[in-house]
Amino acid sequence: MYQALYRKYRPRTFDEVVGQKHITKTLSNQVKKGEISHAYLFSGTRGTGKTSIARIFARALNCLSPVDGSPCYKCEVCKALSEPNCMDILEIDAASNNRVDEVREIREKVKFLPTNGKFKVYIIDEVHMLTDSAFNALLKTLEEPPAHVVLILGTTEPHKLPQTILSRCLRFDFKLISPTELKQHLISIFNKENINYEDSAVDLIVSAAQGSVRDMLSIADAVVSLGGGVASYSNALSILGATNQEKLFKFADQILSGNLGGAFEVVDEAIKGGINISVFAKDLTVHFRNLLVAKTCENCEGILNLPAEVVQKMKDQAKDASEEELMFLMRNFSEIEPELKYSLSPRTLVEVACVKAISGDGSKKN
Repeated sequence: MYQALYRKYRPRTFDEVVGQKHITKTLSNQVKKGEISHAYLFSGTRGTGKTSIARIFARALNCLSPVDGSPCYKCEVCKALSEPNCMDILEIDAASNNRVDEVREIREKVKFLPTNGKFKVYIIDEVHMLTDSAFNALLKTLEEPPAHVVLILGTTEPHKLPQTILSRCLRFDFKLISPTELKQHLISIFNKENINYEDSAVDLIVSAAQGSVRDMLSIADAVVSLGGGVASYSNALSILGATNQEKLFKFADQILSGNLGGAFEVVDEAIKGGINISVFAKDLTVHFRNLLVAKTCENCEGILNLPAEVVQKMKDQAKDASEEELMFLMRNFSEIEPELKYSLSPRTLVEVACVKAISGDGSKKN
């Protein structure tokens, strides 16, 4: 049976985790020294490794022979923890188990000693979804935890947690993964899977992932499936509904030269080509932002993370535009993005933005 890439390449040790070195190093050192806290808070956006690291840490805490702070997966305890009926590592989704009764049930169960390892570990995902009464019940466990219990709370919205909970946890903030790390990881996986790929497709997939490993691998899966085992740029565009770079450059040329009719024609081409108009507007915002970076930053290649020929083309296009003009254009198209979701005529909104882009307040060069 085919296994999705994000599941097949889920890390099993701290060394396999992409990014988050500040977290994996700290946790592996705690395992080595035996200096374990009773409660941890993992906060950060989706797909950055919170649950994966929680699982690795939970197994490492119980492993009889940890390897550099990671579980060995060979000892009797590691094998027992991998069984589906294992009760020493319990994962709970607070989004669907957010009532006080579920938390009270945890309070009752923590009294029992672990079956196989040294610790009974509870991984509570999306903990911010708990009700107020459930938080109060959880607080009792955090205040007086049994020595054999470790709680790992995961959340994408730490600001929603009560201060009484935050103050009792050792907190780790997960960062978005850099484009360079994502690209290296994706290419490594493609090579292992013997998947042919285009560099431009990899760049597009990485850009669309926005710092999330899971999102990147899910997109890559879809692109490879569409291409019958090949990751091509055209298929990546089709999956993402994104706009071809050439079309973005063509549109920007029309706007920067004051050719309203030409801009309307590019919008028409995009729509007839099957590009979602909301995605098109978002891509325009990003393109004008990229032009501004290309014009103002010496190290724009590292910031843009785009092929060298594309970066050079951006520099050439931005050369005759002022910084003020590019900032205006970026803001102009970003302002219509929220409205496009609910508009009955999204095309008209984009065309109005085109008019403003060419005749807007102070946008054009003197």
